[in-house]
Amino acid sequence: MDDSRLCCFAMLILMSFCNCGNAAPAKADVGVILDLDTPLGKMCKACISMAVEDRNSNRGYNTAMIVPHFRDSRGDVVAAASAAMDLLENAHVVAILGPQKSAQADFVIGIGDRERVPIVSPATSPSLPLEESPYFIRSAWCSSSQAKAIAAVVEAFGWKEVVFVYENSNYGSGLLPYLTAKLLEYNVVVSNLSCVPPYAKDDQVLDELYSLKGMRTRVLIVHMPPDLASRFFQMAKEVGMMTEGYAWLVSDPLTSLLSSVDSVTIEAMQGVLGVKAYVPRSEEVRRFTKRWSKRFHEENPDIDRIELNVFGLWAYDSMTALGEAIERVDRGNSALARVLKNLTSKGLSGDFNITNGQLQPSAFEIVNVVGKVDNTVGFWTEKCGISKEVKLDDDDKPVYSTKKDNLRGILWPGQTSNVPKGWEIPASGKKLRVGVPVRKGFNEYIKVVRNQETNVVEATGFCIDVFEEVIRSLPYAVPFEYIPLETTDGWNVEYYDELVYQIYLDRYDAVVGDVTILANRSKYVDFTVPYTESGVATVVPIKGDERKNAWIFMKPLKTGLWLTIGASFIFIGSVVWVLEHRVNEHFQGPPGKQVGMIFWFSFSTLVYAHI
Repeated sequence: MDDSRLCCFAMLILMSFCNCGNAAPAKADVGVILDLDTPLGKMCKACISMAVEDRNSNRGYNTAMIVPHFRDSRGDVVAAASAAMDLLENAHVVAILGPQKSAQADFVIGIGDRERVPIVSPATSPSLPLEESPYFIRSAWCSSSQAKAIAAVVEAFGWKEVVFVYENSNYGSGLLPYLTAKLLEYNVVVSNLSCVPPYAKDDQVLDELYSLKGMRTRVLIVHMPPDLASRFFQMAKEVGMMTEGYAWLVSDPLTSLLSSVDSVTIEAMQGVLGVKAYVPRSEEVRRFTKRWSKRFHEENPDIDRIELNVFGLWAYDSMTALGEAIERVDRGNSALARVLKNLTSKGLSGDFNITNGQLQPSAFEIVNVVGKVDNTVGFWTEKCGISKEVKLDDDDKPVYSTKKDNLRGILWPGQTSNVPKGWEIPASGKKLRVGVPVRKGFNEYIKVVRNQETNVVEATGFCIDVFEEVIRSLPYAVPFEYIPLETTDGWNVEYYDELVYQIYLDRYDAVVGDVTILANRSKYVDFTVPYTESGVATVVPIKGDERKNAWIFMKPLKTGLWLTIGASFIFIGSVVWVLEHRVNEHFQGPPGKQVGMIFWFSFSTLVYAHI
């Protein structure tokens, strides 16, 4: 009897374990608010759906089954707030992902704080109340984090003035104080601001562009959403501002979303530089991209031009991280918010580390719009600065650099590789009036002629070469024109005095030529440092070098003197022979020997001292 009872008890325990294994997991309702009419919203919806499916299909996460509830914000602040209220009241969600835009997120964050529900939003504006809100978690890099990268690019090319063009919203103006502070560290100033309303008409955009065209600064930093930026750059091309001499830099998220804009906009943005969040090209990302592309085009067959970007990967990682956080807490949205505020995980986008409610940045990618794609020309990191290859290894001891040599080749607006100088006199401004002398002779110094076809004064020569080289070395462009001073009296000292005096009369801005620095002229003008040596010189014809002639030693004395010297030597030798030939055996012998002795003794007096 006892054995049968024990057997029944064991059967009951076994059946209870089986029932527990087959029990349905707890359900966790999660709200998702997206702009489902936009390509980015549809991209994020597909990524979030795939994250939910991947997580729920994994039997290791059966304690909580994620159930997403999608709502469309329709690009409107009120609609986003209404969607949040609907999710909280009817779906009873434990957290909300989204919305995407900062203006919408600002309202939804307030609702989340009131209802004590975590709001995980990719809105990038630094004006959002991250520190004040205990329930707001930013699942994207804050736009202020790119300020250092943009400032490093500006410093790399030596620009000292920039114009900041932004959307008139909290999103657009949020980057300005951070960017200004980082630029000032490199002694770069924001010389002008250009504010474009979010729903600006074409006339308003054109007015801003013409105002920018009239400014001397040619480096423009654009911070606005893709829909407004698309119209802005198309009109910028129409007014002639996408030409040589201009430098355009665009910020993230616009740079990350270039794959979603139309081909007309890409054509207008040729030569533009941009910074965007860097995503490691891992094998896992490639496999996911292939899966996502197939699913997205099945759900949206009417959208052709779109590529998976970092915001889609962040959406996937956000849902995955939210699922991990739900597993860690037993109950209570406040506990869930605390876990989400400081969460570390490995996602498709790389290290998905949230600290104090903010997703931490790692590296930025610097791209150049050329053709139909944005080419990578370099990277920027907090430790290394600008580099050709991304450097994320903490074991190295990197040296921070902002050298442009660390970037690959860049094609600037106007299809040129010449780096814009960043400063130029506007088209409506005056050119530098440069006076030049018209003279004959010594054309090597300066020669002035007038082109009969174009009626333009053309100047050449050493003085012109020095002047134009100085102009080219300036950090900004200075347009100039040569104005000759013609006279019928010929050129003389008075002519050059008159040429210099034209500056005092404000007819010229400068004079270039072979002008001598004189005391009376310095009363009216300032002279540059002399670029030729001063002094008196004599011009003489060149003669052949006779120093290599073997008879050069005879040049100091004339021929008659040499003959006299030779005759005296012979005479001395003859006298010595007469006196010595009778008693000295060296002077005796055959006649030839005696004659030789006479000549030998004569020439020996040149090298021997006879006493």
